Amino acid sequence: MKRVLLFCGLLVCLLPCFAKADAASGLLAELNGTLARKQEYDAQRWHRIAILTAAFASNKRNDDAKFDLGLRIYEEYKAFKYDSAFVYSQKIIRIAEQLNSPQKTEVAKLKLAFILLSSGMFKETFETLDSVRPDLLTETDKLDFYFLKARAYNDLGDYNQDQVYRPAYYAKALAYADTALRFTRPGSYDYLSIQEFRAIKTGNLRGGVAIYNQIRRLPHITLHQLAVSASATAYIYGLLGQEDKAFELLLVSATADVKTATKETVAIFRLSDYCYRRGDLENAYTFIKEAREEAAFYKARQRQIEISHVFSLIEGQKINIIESQRKSLKTYSIIITLLALFVAGFVFIILKQLRKLQKAGKLIDVTNRELRERNRDLRQLNVGLNEANKIKEEYIGYYFHNNSQYIDKIEALKKSLDTLLGNKQYATVQKLADGINIKKERNELFKGFDTVFLRLFPHFIDQFNALFKEEDQIHPPEDQLMTTELRIFALIRLGIADSEQISRMLGYSINTIYTYKTRVKNRSILPNEEFEARIQAIEAV
Repeated sequence: MKRVLLFCGLLVCLLPCFAKADAASGLLAELNGTLARKQEYDAQRWHRIAILTAAFASNKRNDDAKFDLGLRIYEEYKAFKYDSAFVYSQKIIRIAEQLNSPQKTEVAKLKLAFILLSSGMFKETFETLDSVRPDLLTETDKLDFYFLKARAYNDLGDYNQDQVYRPAYYAKALAYADTALRFTRPGSYDYLSIQEFRAIKTGNLRGGVAIYNQIRRLPHITLHQLAVSASATAYIYGLLGQEDKAFELLLVSATADVKTATKETVAIFRLSDYCYRRGDLENAYTFIKEAREEAAFYKARQRQIEISHVFSLIEGQKINIIESQRKSLKTYSIIITLLALFVAGFVFIILKQLRKLQKAGKLIDVTNRELRERNRDLRQLNVGLNEANKIKEEYIGYYFHNNSQYIDKIEALKKSLDTLLGNKQYATVQKLADGINIKKERNELFKGFDTVFLRLFPHFIDQFNALFKEEDQIHPPEDQLMTTELRIFALIRLGIADSEQISRMLGYSINTIYTYKTRVKNRSILPNEEFEARIQAIEAV
C-alpha cells in the first residue's frame, strides 16, 4: 500500500512536467505547420497591397483621399518590407506638403521615423524625430511619437552595450514612455503595453508577467499585438530563468508573426537560439534560416548582423555532427564484422559437434533456425542504422553516400580475402593489398567535398581571390575543383576553425595546415587578423 501511495505521489509531481512538454510540443508543431503555409499568409498581404496600390495609382484628383490610401499602404508595408514602406512614407510626405497640411506632414515624418528605427538606422531615426512638431499631432499620434522615442533610446542602449552611455539612454527611454502614458486610456492595449515596457526597464519582472496576463484577457487583441506582447514577456521569463515559459511564448509570438506576414520580428530568431541550446539542431536550423530570410526580405540591417553570427554557429555544429556520425558508422561496421566472425566461429563449433552426434537432427534444425534469426536481426540492425542516420542536408547525404561506398568496398575486400586465404593464395592476397590506392580514395573524398561545397557556395573561389592581388590569386587546375589552400579555407567558412581538426579531415600534419594558412594570409591584401573573418562573411547561394 505504501508503495502504491508513493508511486501516486511521484506521478502527481511529474504531471506538470509532462503538461509543459506537451504544451511546448503542440506549439512547436503549430509553428512548423504555420511555416508550411507561409506563402499563403504572405499572399494575403500582397493581395491587400495590390488593391490599395491600384486605388492609389488611379486617384488623380483628391489628394486627401490619396494621402489616406498612401498611409494605409505604408501600414501594410511597415512590418513587411522596409524599402517599400520607405517609398510610401516619402510619397505621403510629398502629398502632405502639396496639401499644405502641417498636421499631415508631421504624421508622415513620424511614419518615416518608425521604419528607420525598424531597419536599425539610429542616426536617421533621431534626426527625423527631432524634426517632428508634436504640438501639431493628435492625441493618438502623440502617443505614437513619444513611445517611438522611448523605443529608439531603448534600442540604441541595447545596441551600444556601453556601461557609461547606456544607462542614460535607458533613463530617456523611461522618461518618454512616461510621457506616452499620458495619452493612453487606462486598461487599453497601448496602456498595458507601455506598462510592460516600463516593468522590463525598471526590473519589475513579476509585474511585467502580470501585465501580460491582463493583455491576454483583452477582448479584441490582434494577432500582431499578441506577437509583440508574447515576445516581450518571453524576454521577461528569460531574465527570470524560466526557460520553458520563455520558449512557449516565443512559439506563440513566432506563429502569430507568420500568420500576419510580419517580417520585422525577433521571435523566430530567438527561437533558433533556444532550440540550439536545447540540442534541437533540426528546428534551430529551420528557424535561423527563416529568420535570415525574413531579415533579408525586410532589409533589417542590425538583425542581419546578429543572425549571421548564430547561423555560423549552427552550421558549424551541423558539420561536427556529420563528422561524428561518419565515425559512428565506421565503428558500427567494425562491430558488425566482429559479430559476423563470431557467428562464423559459432557455426564451425556446432558443425564439429554434429559430426559426433549424427542422431541429433532436431538440434541441427533448432541451431539453423537460431542462426537464421540472428542473421535476420543483423540485417534489421543494418536497416535501422541506415534509416536512423539519413539526414536531408547536402553534406549529410554526401557523407552517407561516401561511407556506403566505403562499406561496400570493405565487404568485397573481405569476401575476396576469405576466398584467397581459404585457397592459400597468399601471393594474390599481397597483390590485392598492393592494388589499394589510398591517394586515389582520398582524392575522391576531396572531389565529393568540393562538389557539394561549390554547389552551396558557387562564388566562393571568385570572392576568395578578390582578397588577393591578381598575381597572388589561386586558380585550381583544370582537373581539380579546388586546391588544398582553397579547401582549408572552405572548411573555415563552414565554421571549422580548429587547425587540428582540419588536419585530421584533410590528412595533413597540423604544421602543414599552419604553413598553408600563414602563406595564404601573408599574400592577402588584408591584415592577417581580418582575413578569416572576411572568409566567414562569404555568402552562400
